[in-house]
Amino acid sequence: MRTRDVSQGRRDFVRMSAAAPVTLLLLALGEAYEQPGAVSATPACTDEHEPARQQTAGPFFLPHSPQRASLLEPDINGTEIVLTGRVYWTRCSAVSGALLDFWHANDAGEYDLEGFRLRGHQLANCEGGYRLETIVPGLYPGRTRHIHVTVQSPNGPILTTQLYFPAEQRNARDSLFDRRLLMTIDNGGKRKAARFDFVLALM
Repeated sequence: MRTRDVSQGRRDFVRMSAAAPVTLLLLALGEAYEQPGAVSATPACTDEHEPARQQTAGPFFLPHSPQRASLLEPDINGTEIVLTGRVYWTRCSAVSGALLDFWHANDAGEYDLEGFRLRGHQLANCEGGYRLETIVPGLYPGRTRHIHVTVQSPNGPILTTQLYFPAEQRNARDSLFDRRLLMTIDNGGKRKAARFDFVLALM
């Protein structure tokens, strides 16, 4: 487990380097979300995938978010969703210890600018896996539904991007929307389940 100082140092690096150019690839699995007990599909981590554009962090990013895998709190309203996935290199090896920082609007489409509600970062496990418990964000004026995230391999470059929900009417009208950043959604359980795998290009 990383110490608080190490985690804080990496968070500061993310903040200072958000505008730095990166060469990263993203892969959103097109298959239906895997059911419990199903064998995980091996992603097609090849150089055939075009680099996805880095997306803006927007005006509401805050540094120093708490380290946590659940953004749920007793007084937060909204539809609960669990987002899972892995961080890979293009050769399909796991990026152990990757830093993922998530933030998004609440059910009413508002961001917390005074604290860290619906904000948090975590480190991927030894298999590159991550798991985030949160709610489906509301619609922010002028935007489609989305979740912000930064992804950084240990001591590597930073990807700042946004994840999108399929079948949203506003997707077609949002100038930032990129279908390569669509999550796979399963509505079959008590809570929505989403999946997105990040594939980072070897430098």
